[in-house]
Amino acid sequence: MADTSTDQFDVVILGGGSGGYAAALRGAQLGQKIALVEKDKLGGTCLHRGCVPTKAMLHVGELADAPSEAKAVGLDLTLNSIDAEKVLGFKDKIVSRLYKGLQGLVKSAKVEYVEGFGRLSGPKTVSVETDGGTRELTAKNIILASGSFSKSIPGIDLGGRFLDSETALQLPEVPKNPIILGGGVIGVEFASIWKSLGAESVTIVEGLPHLVANEDESISKALERAFKKRGIAYSLGVFTEKAEQNDSGVTVTLADGKVLEGDYLLVAVGRGPNTSGLGYEDQGIEMDRGFVLANKETLETNVPGIYAVGDIVPGLQLAHRGFAQGIFAAERIAGQNPAPIVESGIERITYCEPEIGSVGLSEKQAKEQFGEEGVESYEYNLGGNGKSQILGTTGFIKLIREKDGPIIGVHMIGARTSELMGEALLMVNWEAYPEDVASLIHGHPSQHEAMGEAALALAGKPLHAHA
Repeated sequence: MADTSTDQFDVVILGGGSGGYAAALRGAQLGQKIALVEKDKLGGTCLHRGCVPTKAMLHVGELADAPSEAKAVGLDLTLNSIDAEKVLGFKDKIVSRLYKGLQGLVKSAKVEYVEGFGRLSGPKTVSVETDGGTRELTAKNIILASGSFSKSIPGIDLGGRFLDSETALQLPEVPKNPIILGGGVIGVEFASIWKSLGAESVTIVEGLPHLVANEDESISKALERAFKKRGIAYSLGVFTEKAEQNDSGVTVTLADGKVLEGDYLLVAVGRGPNTSGLGYEDQGIEMDRGFVLANKETLETNVPGIYAVGDIVPGLQLAHRGFAQGIFAAERIAGQNPAPIVESGIERITYCEPEIGSVGLSEKQAKEQFGEEGVESYEYNLGGNGKSQILGTTGFIKLIREKDGPIIGVHMIGARTSELMGEALLMVNWEAYPEDVASLIHGHPSQHEAMGEAALALAGKPLHAHA
């Protein structure tokens, strides 16, 4: 019979991903006795199977594109071959370094790290199945941070040549003609990676009318034009009827009767909340389609003392959102009064080529909130920006303001625009007026001076732009 031990803590955190470990570190800083439970690896999906390895692969793709771009500036560079094993090794090395660093942080913070499968067994208790037996962890407060999983669609069972994003990151070869179901963030990032690494054809199937449909429509259309120029095909506004695979490839039949053939199928239709079998509903926690319903102002569930953060809470499924929510929950439990997290103020970045960045309201959302005549916007074309011309990128920065009021939305597309999002984040969250930003002096030549140019134009005094 397994040994059973009981431990008492101030806070027990179920899940060691971005939200969970952030809550653990912040709680420990505030003098709380913390237990952090994780059945897999500290860092969760983002570090090991999501954000970080995907961006490492995108960097490799950027390097692979260099020879073709170099010809335009008089350099004769050649991409002789791609060693898939070394590419995977590079990705894994980045992940390993960050993983070791995170382990060191948790250890130095004196957080009790409990490896094993944990489930909520009471309103103040988490039971953990470890190699040494069952541990019963009790606490005044519990934070649920169990993360998410890759979803599929009915009739498509993952495995073999049917991939999710996690297995795609371990693929020992570059697909020749992959098909991607889903034109959201995951889908367009993998399309960009594989095209850069030499895929002969890449096809995206998206049931909604646009790629990255959650972005401002002008951004979606710009990405579609850029992908078309890159040779990335897409089918929009049509759903998948069925998919089949054999030893050599896959066949996808669309609802309009069109049949697509490829060597792999990536199912990138989003992520679901990882809450099944963890005891949440058994303890009376309110749920909706697997998501945990938490108070938006406090992140506390309907069961007092139980909080929820990250991908299991309805809203943006972003690592940095979970990270911020973990810090918020820890501070609230410790008796502080942190400001509630405003969902629209969280920046959103898609690291395909060209990159996409946004924060705040889209133009459609702004007009729904303030009325058709209550919103002003301006698109500054990167064609007028010297550094963007040097980089050879097209795209634009779009600012949206409440009429005679602050900037309420920033949207951009172009190479390296992810690095411009810091200023955009501050503009929206600090409710800057275009006139405020226009008075700031931006370095020249730089891409971020395009932010200043857009603000100048929206303030009514365009310089390198047409009114």
